[in-house]
Amino acid sequence: MWLINTETLKLEFVTNPREGSYAILSHTWEDDEVSFQEFSDLASARSTRGSTKIKKTCALAKDKHHLQYAWVDTCCIDKTSSAELSEAINSMYRWYQEAAVCFVYLSDMTPDTVETKKSGEWIWRDLRGTPRLLKECRWLTRGWTLQELLAPRDVEFYDANWEFMGTKDSLLEPLSEITGIEPTFLKYGSLIWSASVGTRMRWAAERETTRPEDMAYCLLGIFEINMPMLYGEGDKAFLRLQEEICKQTNDLSLFAWTTPTGHAFDKYRGIFATHPYEFARFQGIERQSGVGTFQGELAVTNKGLRL
Repeated sequence: MWLINTETLKLEFVTNPREGSYAILSHTWEDDEVSFQEFSDLASARSTRGSTKIKKTCALAKDKHHLQYAWVDTCCIDKTSSAELSEAINSMYRWYQEAAVCFVYLSDMTPDTVETKKSGEWIWRDLRGTPRLLKECRWLTRGWTLQELLAPRDVEFYDANWEFMGTKDSLLEPLSEITGIEPTFLKYGSLIWSASVGTRMRWAAERETTRPEDMAYCLLGIFEINMPMLYGEGDKAFLRLQEEICKQTNDLSLFAWTTPTGHAFDKYRGIFATHPYEFARFQGIERQSGVGTFQGELAVTNKGLRL
């Protein structure tokens, strides 16, 4: 795993980094991001929005949390290597889960002037306007940021000026209202495995990705699935994800999707959903167990799904 040394601002490869030994950044990609190949001497690199983002992440990790390392997806993955990219995507949920803290940078949150007050060495913002402003943030609409919200225990939110806006715990109510994710699952990420498949799909229903394949790949960690990346397969990636889920669970809520009224689908179609938005109306929450639940075998064959 490539990590940035927060003292030297150099990339270092760390094998099996100790849990809680690094900070991690969650953000939306913009122009001027710094790639793995471009990352050499960040300390003397020209100032861009991408390099500033990395430097701010490292400064917070070092000065506020006394951490030696930080991880930023733009420059800590060699995306020219298909093997490294595949490993990173399959490991992403765990990397966020094992981070000491996750910094969420909301580049489009430019809050109104609010009162500030000092608490020790850090400026803590008056949060009265934050819930309203959160609703407008692009970060809450992207597919990849769903796992970045759920996986880490400690999450800190920063606005476009890198001013602290609150934590996941302090913003639990508005985050739950905006995302549709129940507060318990936001607060205790380890409990998401008790949520039904349909519920976890519903959390992704309104989210978007730039590439159609990423709508499946960004959900791998949320369903504890590992599978190879095949960019170019398009929407088939989401079908492949559901086939993999079938191999690991007998939770029939995987099939509890509904087609939007008036959608131009063929009269006949397969048993799997085409996109998480078909779970938007799903109502169940937790997995059911015991008498009355399906205990049989699910298997995907060349003829279809066998129950």
